[in-house]
Amino acid sequence: MTREPARSDPRTPRARALRRDATPAERRLWNALRLIELPQGHFRRQAPVGPYVADFAHHGLRIVVELDGDQHGRLEGLRRDARRTAYLAQEGYRVVRFWNHEVAENLDGVIETIIAIVADRPPTRTLPTTRSARGGRGIGDVCNDQTKRI
Repeated sequence: MTREPARSDPRTPRARALRRDATPAERRLWNALRLIELPQGHFRRQAPVGPYVADFAHHGLRIVVELDGDQHGRLEGLRRDARRTAYLAQEGYRVVRFWNHEVAENLDGVIETIIAIVADRPPTRTLPTTRSARGGRGIGDVCNDQTKRI
């Protein structure tokens, strides 16, 4: 007999599927992030944040790291990313984006950037919220002051 968790989260099956079907860039970055000792917790991969599943999230420091493939450079991908980023920023997360090829070609530089962002973030005690997504607007590398596409 299997036992159901006391509280089931409808995002969990999707997050598990995304972890199972991770891209090569996601696997490579995850293997590097797991080795870094960070203050107040650690990064989680394919972590639910509100209505979204972030590629990597450190909830204690309110940091989200997203890896973007070619589809993110198209107009619809940019719009979707802008809405997602606006929601995450409104929830207090700093969002940093890297292209998949950057992880493949310059993993050390990606990790150095993430470590610098971690060093710059004050710890928080609040937990992620489950409020629904709000609309956002903006296209381009920097969607707002909390977001940076490297």
